[in-house]
Amino acid sequence: MVDKSEKFNWLVRVGYFSRAILYSVLGLIALTSADKIAEGTNGIFKAIEEYPAGTAILWIMVIGLTAYALFRFCSTFFDIENNGSDAKGWGKRLGHAGSGIGHLALAWSAFQFANNSGSGSSGGSGGGGSGGGGAQEAAAGVLSVDFGGTVLGLLGIAFGVASIFQFKKGLTGEFMHRISGQAPDATRWLGGAGFCARGVVYGVIAWSLIQAGFMSGGAEQVKTLGDAVASLAGEGFVFTLTAVGLLFFGLFSLVLARYRIIPELDSDAGIPKFRA
Repeated sequence: MVDKSEKFNWLVRVGYFSRAILYSVLGLIALTSADKIAEGTNGIFKAIEEYPAGTAILWIMVIGLTAYALFRFCSTFFDIENNGSDAKGWGKRLGHAGSGIGHLALAWSAFQFANNSGSGSSGGSGGGGSGGGGAQEAAAGVLSVDFGGTVLGLLGIAFGVASIFQFKKGLTGEFMHRISGQAPDATRWLGGAGFCARGVVYGVIAWSLIQAGFMSGGAEQVKTLGDAVASLAGEGFVFTLTAVGLLFFGLFSLVLARYRIIPELDSDAGIPKFRA
């Protein structure tokens, strides 16, 4: 049974707060710091590490991003968001699984930086060298086993499905029915722009995984969140719009940390309920 206590509720809210920090910093450094965005995901955590109380913020992000990943896995396996078990419902649930895996990877990167920062070492040494070093090492490990390429390719498809649903959410505004009516009026537009920007980034990640898994592109093809944004740096207005959208998504996530309706699981009927 899924633990839907108040502790779980607050952990999820810390997860949204961590996501707000992550995407706000990503959008800001994409718009203002070519050097740091070129470092991919490492650039995000290096920037956070340099803030006042940066190490403490990184530890909060470790907890929050892990909690958010678990929330998404609960949506996949226990359907606490009531998406259903038809083809459309499973499409959304698989997209949540991809999101969960991605945020676990980000939590691990945050842990490496927080741990090394706390021990007095350079944060960059914990990030795996290049922005996607850790992810590429993990992908190389997967590719080394039987059917590893298929696993990566299927993960790429999951991210592709997630990308499609990001665009759908952004364009339709369907995400608003899980947000309290007390949320600011700008929430719809912040979320719309943010989800579309994230759809672009998820699409880049999906293609990198498909190339690595199904097209023998090798583990070096795999891109993390920061790497995906960095790969768009030469795309002119597409890059700028995506960076602005990611900054908006960070602000949107901050709203969700306060106003997102966290689903509860009915212990008798197993039917998700939402707080008023």
